This record gives sequence, structure tokens and C-alpha cells, in this order.
Amino acid sequence: MNRFVIADPQWCIGCNTCLAACSDVHKSVGLQQHPRLTMARTDDHTAPVLCRHCEDAPCKRVCPVNAIALQGDCVQINESLCIGCKLCGLVCPFGAITPAGSTPLDVPTQFEHFVPASLLSDVPVSNDSMNPFLSWNAGVRTIAVKCDMCHFLPEGPACVRSCPTHALHLVEPDAVAEQMKQRRAQTALLMPDTLTNHAGEQR
Repeated sequence: MNRFVIADPQWCIGCNTCLAACSDVHKSVGLQQHPRLTMARTDDHTAPVLCRHCEDAPCKRVCPVNAIALQGDCVQINESLCIGCKLCGLVCPFGAITPAGSTPLDVPTQFEHFVPASLLSDVPVSNDSMNPFLSWNAGVRTIAVKCDMCHFLPEGPACVRSCPTHALHLVEPDAVAEQMKQRRAQTALLMPDTLTNHAGEQR
């Protein structure tokens, strides 16, 4: 079992602080600034949706260039290797992978004459509301982004630390194993009483 972050809809207030924190920390280390989580909204509740870092990750299995790998205790995408085919996002059972990209910043002037801006002026641009799996914009290299557990931060995922209502929780394999052990112990203690009551009912 890998680590992952899960949200409690009862405590989430939909403030988007987690998305902003995610964007900021990734941008600061030179990665895509698109948030690694999305906000799901209904009439009554909101909750961030994040990667569950599946043990047998389907995104890893379909990647044609091996840009997705299990590193340590989480599934990570190598943005330099990703070719933007979007297959990983299509097979993700949680909808936790989003195609995203940004235009290059500070393009050297010596390259401007190769593709003058005038040649791209009539190229259609996708609307912001368009599904990211369908959108396409000239000059933008689209790659897959997903939760990487902020592996470059010693203090852990920025979204968990930034949530003002503590609606996000880091699930650790050791903690889950301990909880299962405690539940089995509680069940074992209840079993004698259950068997006694059941025997009495049969009489």
C-alpha cells in the first residue's frame, strides 16, 4: 500500500486554499503550476479529488514512454518524459490526472523569427471551459499532472498543511495496518458475547 491524501467532505468548505498551495509549491521548483487536485462540487458538499497512488496503477501500465513510475511510496510522473498522450488520465479510476500546460516564458529573441506571432494569429484557441482532454492550443506543450505527494518537501503535502479546516488527511500504510489490527482485536473481544447470545437464542 502506498501513501495518499484523502478529503473529508463534511469539513471541506470549498475555499480552494489547497489548490493554491499545490500550485505555488510546484511552480517554485520548476514544475507545472496546475494544481494536482481538483475540487468536486455538489449542491451540498465540496471535496478535493486526489490521486490514490494505486499499487497496481493503471496509469503506469498504459504510459507508452514509461514516464510514470512508482518511486518510494507514491506514483510519480516525470514531466520531462511525458508526451501528453492523455492515456493515463483516461484510464484513471478516480479522475485524478489532468492534462495541463503553459506557454513558454521568456522565449529567446533569436527564436522568434522561426515562428512569427503573426503566423499563429488565426489558429483557433480552446475555451477555458473546454474539457482539458479535448482542448488544444498552439505553442502549449500539454503534459499530465497528478498528485506527487510533494515528494520534494520534507514536511509533506502542501495541501494537507494549508487546509484551514483540516479536511485533508494523509493516509499512511503503517497507520492503516495499526487500525486494522485494533479492529480485529475489538472483534475478537466481542465474539464470545456474540456466540453466547446466539446460543441462547437457539435454545
